[in-house]
Amino acid sequence: MIIEQPSWFLRIIYPNALWRIKPEERAVYLTFDDGPIPDITPRVLDLLDHYGIKATFFMVGDNVRKHPAEFEMVKAAGHRIGNHTFNHLGGFTTTTRTYVKNVHKADELLHSNLFRPPHGWLRHLQYHFLKRHYKLVMWDLVTRDYSKRLNADEVYENVKRYARPGSIITFHDSLRSADKLWSALPRSIEWLQKEGYEFKLIP
Repeated sequence: MIIEQPSWFLRIIYPNALWRIKPEERAVYLTFDDGPIPDITPRVLDLLDHYGIKATFFMVGDNVRKHPAEFEMVKAAGHRIGNHTFNHLGGFTTTTRTYVKNVHKADELLHSNLFRPPHGWLRHLQYHFLKRHYKLVMWDLVTRDYSKRLNADEVYENVKRYARPGSIITFHDSLRSADKLWSALPRSIEWLQKEGYEFKLIP
């Protein structure tokens, strides 16, 4: 549960970060990390369009550099863009200076005020510098669609078990997640809709 739905202790480490939005409203906020990726991101866009849903895509700058057409597709479809560093750097394994420069490098392509750290971890000094320029967005539910230990049914069950009003829900438009995404994502959307949830963009 610490992974799927972060504990209160993890949430207080980054007090200015966004973990959950308006828990009094029956709405969820769908997000995708690590794209854009050809054959993955466009198919996610088709699924979202089918259900009439907008989402926020936290993109790796180098993927945007390599796949500009897919980046433009996401923007043209009316989804929000967020920064996920230029090289998917881990905060604990990178100096603050290098990490912050890498985030700003990604922003030269992304032009977004939203930032999500890969793996959900930042050094305190990295957090201190980045919160001045970006709104840090974490999650209330990470589906773990990237995990080799889970199958699509288990990813779907994570959504059913942990989703709640105001949840920021994280999937991944990545190659590692693709085998589970095409089954778990539509079922998750349909279940959430059946439960009366509205899908909103991160403000």
